[in-house]
Amino acid sequence: MKPKLDLVSQKSKLAEAIRYALSRWAGLSRFLDDGRVEIDPNVVERAIRPIALNRKNALFAGIDGGGEHWAVIAPLVETCQLNGVDPQSYLADVIARIVAGHPQSQIDDLLPWAYAPPLKAVA
Repeated sequence: MKPKLDLVSQKSKLAEAIRYALSRWAGLSRFLDDGRVEIDPNVVERAIRPIALNRKNALFAGIDGGGEHWAVIAPLVETCQLNGVDPQSYLADVIARIVAGHPQSQIDDLLPWAYAPPLKAVA
C-alpha cells in the first residue's frame, strides 16, 4: 500500500487517511487472522450499549454509596449476560465458592467468560 501513498500529494486528505490506516494496519487486519473478530464493530457497540446506559443511570442512584455499589455490580451483571450466564445464580455461586475457600490462584476460573456452574446432582 505504501507505493499508492507515493502517488498522491503528501499534504492531501487522502494521504492523511492512508497514513492513518497504515499506522493502524495490525489492528485493522486483525479480523483476517482471527475468525472470532468481527470486521464491523456495530455488534460490539450494540452489546455494550446497556452497560453505558446503566452507568449513566447509576449517577442518579440517590446516594453516593448506592452509586458506588451499582458501579461495581452493573458491569459484572452485563458481562454475565453477554456470556450467557444467569447473573443471580452466578453471583450466589461465586460468593459461596469464595467463602468456602476458593483458591486465590484460580480466581480467573470465576470470571463470567470462564465460569462453569456447579453440576447438579441427579436424584
